[in-house]
Amino acid sequence: MIRGLLLAAGAGTRMGKPKALVYDDRGSWLLRSVQVLIDGGCDGVTVVLGARADEAERILADGLPGGPSEIAQVDWVVAPDWQLGISLSLHAGLTALGETRATAAMLHLVDLPDVTAEVVGRLVAIEGDHPGGLARATYDGKPGHPVLIGRDHWAGVFADAIGDQGARGYLRTHRVIDVECGDLATGADVDSLH
Repeated sequence: MIRGLLLAAGAGTRMGKPKALVYDDRGSWLLRSVQVLIDGGCDGVTVVLGARADEAERILADGLPGGPSEIAQVDWVVAPDWQLGISLSLHAGLTALGETRATAAMLHLVDLPDVTAEVVGRLVAIEGDHPGGLARATYDGKPGHPVLIGRDHWAGVFADAIGDQGARGYLRTHRVIDVECGDLATGADVDSLH
């Protein structure tokens, strides 16, 4: 069982507001990211919130048809001390996933609005061939997100994530399957709508 883990806690200082609150001509980045994980094959999604969490919670509660419990078990947690870096969001998310039956986490970021369900689907397919492993999307050979993390790796990722570094250090020292997705998306981190 693969559960999506969407990190959406940051303040988005370069954007001018938290990216979990951003809308573009295709709608809410937050809702779109949740839907991409679900449509890509995740069995549920846990969203990690932080900055202006109350507003992001309203977007989730109002924007998910039927409410969060009916859409692939979408839930959310607020990362304490989220402002101290992405590692705190990752810690909060992995702690929440530890209470589930998930065998893998599909780690994704809210500020990658062009990542599609097809990208997630490629990584889901890898899990079928290599259960419990590590895989990540690459775009023209450059590592990006989402990242598939088998449950046996969660404790190591948790321990290695410090400050503003998420899973990168752990991935650098372990065997990771790179899954090229440059034909589907750019995987670009978006900091401005201009």
